[in-house]
Amino acid sequence: MFTSSSTPAPRSARPIKGTAAPWRDWMALTLLMFPVLLVAVDNTALTFALPEIARSLDVGGVQLLWIIDAYPLVLAALLVSMGNLGDRIGRRRLLLVGSTGFAAVSAATAFAPSAEWLIAGRAALGVFGAMLMPSTLSLIRNIFTDPNRRRLAIAVWAAGFSGGAALGPIFGGWLVEHFWWGAVFLVATFLLLPLLAFGKALIPESKDANPGRVDMPSIALSVLTMAPFVYGIKESAVHGFGVSAMAFMVFGVAMGVLFVRRQRQLQSPMLDVQLFGNKVFSTAIVANVLSLFSMTGFIYFFAQHLQLVEGQSPMEAGIAMIPALLATIIAGLLVVPLVKRIRPGFVVAGGLSLSAVGYLVATMGDHGSGPVFLLSALTVLAVGVGAAETISNDLILASVPAEKSGAASAISETGYELGSLLGTAVLGSILTASYQHNLVIPDGLSSQAAGKSSETLAGAVDAAAALPAPLSEALTTAARVAFESGVHITAAIGLVLMAGAAVLAAVVLRRVPKAQ
Repeated sequence: MFTSSSTPAPRSARPIKGTAAPWRDWMALTLLMFPVLLVAVDNTALTFALPEIARSLDVGGVQLLWIIDAYPLVLAALLVSMGNLGDRIGRRRLLLVGSTGFAAVSAATAFAPSAEWLIAGRAALGVFGAMLMPSTLSLIRNIFTDPNRRRLAIAVWAAGFSGGAALGPIFGGWLVEHFWWGAVFLVATFLLLPLLAFGKALIPESKDANPGRVDMPSIALSVLTMAPFVYGIKESAVHGFGVSAMAFMVFGVAMGVLFVRRQRQLQSPMLDVQLFGNKVFSTAIVANVLSLFSMTGFIYFFAQHLQLVEGQSPMEAGIAMIPALLATIIAGLLVVPLVKRIRPGFVVAGGLSLSAVGYLVATMGDHGSGPVFLLSALTVLAVGVGAAETISNDLILASVPAEKSGAASAISETGYELGSLLGTAVLGSILTASYQHNLVIPDGLSSQAAGKSSETLAGAVDAAAALPAPLSEALTTAARVAFESGVHITAAIGLVLMAGAAVLAAVVLRRVPKAQ
């Protein structure tokens, strides 16, 4: 339950002697924020380095996709395994190993002489990145045993993600403009130096006292579950929901079934699937997935609107989104004392309801009158995500024993990855399909220009740039109308999903008591 963490943690999960002082706890949290900021910034900053990478290394289209995809595929595949490994060998130890590896590989990747080197570097970063995120959240669970302080620490942790996402587009654009594309990678080395220098002294170690033996078949099955499933989602986002994407996803689900069966048979499973029998835990996971789904899905089409409809540069579009991302941070921090007066289930439900309202606003009105309307909708949605995400993460950690916090954190992080991927893949695919269905090609367009315009809004904008003024304006108008009709449809779907999630949270979590 929500207050379960007020009971003493097992001996193995307690902070080591000498780290009980509150100031040491907050210093430890400060160090833990460096890898959080790193991962958040890295995810968005790379986007702005891709054009320069393509020119410098003569990268082809397929290679460019693998430069993007190698990291999240490996990361998602290994999160559960690494979370379990942290429970066994020590979360701090795993964090420091991951940080050392991430810093070293980032430095090597910054000077990659070829696309193949860069792809391999991104895959290796995925391995070490999978060691970082479950470790940070599980260490917070074990450092902050007081529920109120833990809740605030989780809000700060979540704020690091949002802050990093806001800084990424601006920071990445500035680095590429003033240095070279490798600076986006090299900065990770410097960001991790404080953690590597002071982590062992200030962050207390914790691990499961009775972890059981390592089960290699379980590790293999977990990788074979996540990697194909995530790849299938990304395939559907790029190429549409076809046979190839379906095959990968079905294979991943089949391996997942085998993984669950094996965990139920083992005396010491790699992942205790009984955690999902805890309604608080499983509902909080669903709330997390759908919160990220709503946020990334909305940002996906809003970013296109800003750049392709409003004509903003990528950096300008990133700056335009800062108010909404700041709203996520502020909401996450302000909601911490709220659960002392309102049951946490209703706070989560309220946050998800605000996300639904954000999508409701997006379904209304004419988006051609400027970005203010959609920015207002995104800000409302962001407030809801910040509120729901902070409390749902706390519910996830508080509903499991402290010695299992690594596995629980890994599941939470996997939910983050899936939510982000699904938001882009599902809503992105629907948006693309709606655009293609509703686009009316103006008369007089060549077959080549018509084919390019029929695929995406970006293709139509590029084709229009090479046409005479009257025809260019007609194509641009038709493409924008088709795109905005797709925005209304995807926003309506997001509205239904968020409203359903809010009802689920209100019903299932209603009995979770207020914070003490």
